[in-house]
Amino acid sequence: MTKLRIGMISFAHSHAYDYLDILSDMPQVEVAAISDDVPQRSELLAASRSIPYFSDYRELLADRTIDAVVICSENVRHAELTIASARMGKHVLCEKPLGVSLEEMERMISVCAEEGVQLMTAFPCRFLTPVVRAREALKRGDIGDIIAFKATNRGSFPDPAWFADRALSGGGAVLDHTVHVMDLMNWFTGSLVETVYAYADTMFDPEGTRTIDDSGMVHITFANGVYGVIDPSWSRNPGFPTWGDVTMEVIGTRGVISIDAFNQKNNVYSRKSGKGEWSFWGDDMNALMLEAFVRALLEGTEVPVTGVDGLRSTEVALKAYQSAYAGMPVLVKD
Repeated sequence: MTKLRIGMISFAHSHAYDYLDILSDMPQVEVAAISDDVPQRSELLAASRSIPYFSDYRELLADRTIDAVVICSENVRHAELTIASARMGKHVLCEKPLGVSLEEMERMISVCAEEGVQLMTAFPCRFLTPVVRAREALKRGDIGDIIAFKATNRGSFPDPAWFADRALSGGGAVLDHTVHVMDLMNWFTGSLVETVYAYADTMFDPEGTRTIDDSGMVHITFANGVYGVIDPSWSRNPGFPTWGDVTMEVIGTRGVISIDAFNQKNNVYSRKSGKGEWSFWGDDMNALMLEAFVRALLEGTEVPVTGVDGLRSTEVALKAYQSAYAGMPVLVKD
């Protein structure tokens, strides 16, 4: 069996730990190396699995036998690491948001194209069964033409702490959570976003010490006339059964489709925990996403979620900040 040799660059984002477990269990994959400039995050983990570890990502990229990399760094490093990986001939799966500026995302995409490597954006929600079935229903015309979307991607204030440092994250909740649901809207409509009107603020900080947005509301108008609204807030407190949600109502000319992407669960009421809990039994969206990435590279087909997809969603989030600061709608394409 031909094995895909994958290197992992940075464990700054907590998704990296889940990705490592999933990739390690895939028979067609070998996790060939780990690189992280903060040894406390992954050096002992690499040693426990007998995976070579490098504090300098350039040493990992110098291994010509590595086919692809998974990048889970702080957001502001995505462009640097993606471009360096592409220059060394590695395919890239990059954690979302793809970048923190339009210019750097365009550069990431162009360099990957120049070097003949694939760039995939980590949007696992596309692979959840409720989302897939909804898209199939839309393609069949079950609810007629799409008129509007009403969506949420509400979560808890994230850990680690760099998410709250704009110099490392590039933005708060509006950047972090707009992109997931925006990608689904783009996927469902096939249309470009024309205008964005947004609000962003800090509303869920009990200590009053945060300097980054943890709440927002993003209104979108597509070129084909479809409207959408997204609540991307980090509004879930510790009493909520899980970290957050991904929901969407798709309003059509002949009906409505309601999506609760994480509703493959049992409700558990335990004396031990003292609160309601959700016991999830459904799709492992990260595993489905990684399997799709690996399959595309082994079969030589296009990755299912491209760098362009990542750019289109992130651009809306970046424009949302412009709108929030200006207090008025902004054009996506000037």
